[in-house]
Amino acid sequence: MGIAARIAYRSRMAKDDIEVEADGRAVKVTNPGKVFFPETGYTKLDIVNYYLAVAEGALRGVYRRPTVLKRFVNGANEEPFFQKRAPANRPDWITTAHVSFPSGRSADLCVIDEVADLAWVANLGCLDLNPWPVREDDVDHPDELRVDLDPTPEANWAMVREVARTVREVLEELGYRGYPKTSGSRGIHINVRIERTHGFSDVRRCALALGREVERRVPALATTKWWKEERHGVFIDYNQNARDRTVASAYSIRPTPDARVSAPFHWDELDAVELGDFTLATVPKRYAEIGDPGAGIDDVAYPLAPLLELVARQEAEGLGEAPLPPHFPRAEGEPVRAQPSRRRKKDE
Repeated sequence: MGIAARIAYRSRMAKDDIEVEADGRAVKVTNPGKVFFPETGYTKLDIVNYYLAVAEGALRGVYRRPTVLKRFVNGANEEPFFQKRAPANRPDWITTAHVSFPSGRSADLCVIDEVADLAWVANLGCLDLNPWPVREDDVDHPDELRVDLDPTPEANWAMVREVARTVREVLEELGYRGYPKTSGSRGIHINVRIERTHGFSDVRRCALALGREVERRVPALATTKWWKEERHGVFIDYNQNARDRTVASAYSIRPTPDARVSAPFHWDELDAVELGDFTLATVPKRYAEIGDPGAGIDDVAYPLAPLLELVARQEAEGLGEAPLPPHFPRAEGEPVRAQPSRRRKKDE
């Protein structure tokens, strides 16, 4: 993309409001001194400045993607609300993409494709960025397979690292390169760029097959069990690849007391990575020194064929569909969508 951000403060437009210059566009920041992180004192302007400092890397994770606006209007300690439909009063340079949801409804979502867009969504109170895994010109065929390693309460960081290492092993055996990043919470995300040849259901099914192979190799550490009462260790959330599901993208700020960041890292850093290393305060310096470890993700788009072959092998062994999230239409071959404990009570 070769996009660089410049920050320049202009004359005050109204009481407490300022403008920042973002790659040639002036973006209004309202109430810039509003504190979003009480424990550290980080303000809305700090958030805007952060995204301008890591703009190229942050754009790489959301570029030309329909994006849900997750707005923390009252700060990181308060519950956010999700705004799927693009605001009517958005700037004229903000484009949209029309998407359909599992319910059958549809909406126009904001598309982020330039530095000024990052400053604009930050001004709306968006700490983390939540894009669909598709591009605006083809919203029904994902170009990104997402591996979400979500530790259960009893799992520790060492377990997450080990499962991530196994994911890498499986991906490389199948001919893929995955790009890891911290989730900014307790887990790790691994993204794989794929060819835009299959729909959400196939990509999700491939993510499930990948998770099951990891589970087979490290059964004491990993699980693909959808129901929480059956999980242990690190849950590989294959359903993050279902239509309308999103995860925080690269360089997103997360609503933790220390403003942690979902930070890309190199695989050879895995053993040394600590979640607390990556925050709003530390990531811009790291970014300036080493660049973006995820910079190569767009270089190659991989075919799904190897993963689809894995799906077929598992199905031949009796491993069929797994539950979808609530409110999704039932998939062919999907098991009963009810917690095992409830099914047992019904049978008693």
